[in-house]
Amino acid sequence: MTTLAKPFVEPRTPSRATAVLPTVADLPWLVGYALAFLAAHHIAAEWGGRGFYSLLYPAAGFRIALLWRRGPRLTLAIIVAEILVQIGTGVIDPRSAGWLTALIGVIRPPLVYGLIVLLVRTMADRAQTSMSVAPMPLGLASVGAPAAAALTALPWSLLRPDLTGVSGLRETVTSLTGFVVGDLLGVLLLAPPLLWVADLATGGTLRPGRPSMASVAEAVVILVASFAIEILLARIGLGTPHTPVLLAVAWIGLRFGRLASWLAIVVVAAMVLPQTAMPMDMGGRLALHMSLASIMVVGYLAGSFADAQARVRVDLERRDRLLFQAERLKTLRAMSVAVIHEISQPLSTLAIEAKHLHELTVSADVEIATTAALIDRKAAALSTLVRRLRRFGGRTVDVPTPLPLATLIDTVAALARPEAKSHGVTLSIDAVAPDLVILAQEVELAQAIVNLVRNAVQACGNGTVTLGVTRTNRGVELMVVNGSRPARPEQSGMGVGILVARAIVEAHGGTLSRVTDTAGETRATIALPLVGEPE
Repeated sequence: MTTLAKPFVEPRTPSRATAVLPTVADLPWLVGYALAFLAAHHIAAEWGGRGFYSLLYPAAGFRIALLWRRGPRLTLAIIVAEILVQIGTGVIDPRSAGWLTALIGVIRPPLVYGLIVLLVRTMADRAQTSMSVAPMPLGLASVGAPAAAALTALPWSLLRPDLTGVSGLRETVTSLTGFVVGDLLGVLLLAPPLLWVADLATGGTLRPGRPSMASVAEAVVILVASFAIEILLARIGLGTPHTPVLLAVAWIGLRFGRLASWLAIVVVAAMVLPQTAMPMDMGGRLALHMSLASIMVVGYLAGSFADAQARVRVDLERRDRLLFQAERLKTLRAMSVAVIHEISQPLSTLAIEAKHLHELTVSADVEIATTAALIDRKAAALSTLVRRLRRFGGRTVDVPTPLPLATLIDTVAALARPEAKSHGVTLSIDAVAPDLVILAQEVELAQAIVNLVRNAVQACGNGTVTLGVTRTNRGVELMVVNGSRPARPEQSGMGVGILVARAIVEAHGGTLSRVTDTAGETRATIALPLVGEPE
């Protein structure tokens, strides 16, 4: 299994006090979910299964989509929304003797769904394999949540068989099988398009490209051929095995990705669900839905795996390009160090002579004295810049040493101001307290901050980029903020600056986060420990 580094994500993390509470931005989503849950709950009655459970439960698709989109922190809010809907529809009657039992039955599924989403996301964040690459985590959560919800219902069903209207182990297992199948169908049919539409509306994804005619023809031929094989097997008396369709959908998913596999799933579901909505034997209906669920699970996971592998390939190609660029930068560095070395000695001599000339012409004619002072200042500034560049580019090994932040910020300012000025951007740097000292490699950490400033300069138009330092309880934070004026479109590139900055900061025991608000202001924050304070 391919191992890859986790991509840099820029989440907006809620505080601990509000981690489980909905925000104002969540309210429209919760109201929409309550209405969708009410409608989907009634639609599920057409496929009413053994006891309480339905063999097609679209509400589960809305539930997993909202939890995945807005995060498992909304689990309690979703539970409240479902309770209110069930009270309104009479499923929970507070005046009845068994209202508490019914309430627990309503709370359990969304609670389990939220826990599974949290578990899958946590495992995906910590894993370093292709199974943690999107969209595989969503596929795992979509399959795992219904199964886990049914397993948690098993003990309750055995202790209180009156809740589902069944008795005995065989009928209980049949009822819970219907639970799993119904939720799986609802999740895999509704959650993918709902999440795709939500991402498309917020700009979180791109419109899919137009597929080639050859790809469409291949998928159609394979799917039609699988149906033809099933019909042929039924005609010659071998029953109606669904293995050909399962293999066809899996092939389509592996070949063309998740979107193609989902479209094939929709085609299969459109042929099966109208039949099972009509009155038919419970055993036959359950068998058809189990086969359909198997096709959906295999096809959707196959498509998700194909998309994840495609992302892995893109990531590896990107890394190859970074390696090539690193080699070019290494060569450029060697050339620049050689040039700096050649000009540093004569430039230092020129600066000394210019200073001597300035001292000699102090009492001379005003015009001569002014010209000599100007030459002295320019030569001294150029000499200082060359010495800084020589120190910055010439070090191959730099041992971490106590470094005052004021010195670090001065170095960053000298390197970043010329580029900011050339872009018409004002670089505003706050004063830094002299007692803030970190343990750092000056050249590397300066490179990280310069990269962030450069990105902010390129994205903020003719505004202002602010570089500030704030002391915190855990150390110090360096913030690079671009103005909220209309930004110029970000230049296309490989994101080398962010990747390098993040690696350098983490090597110093710190963290790098970036957040963009609705006004377009981007804040990059580097958190570092101070010397003498625990990390």
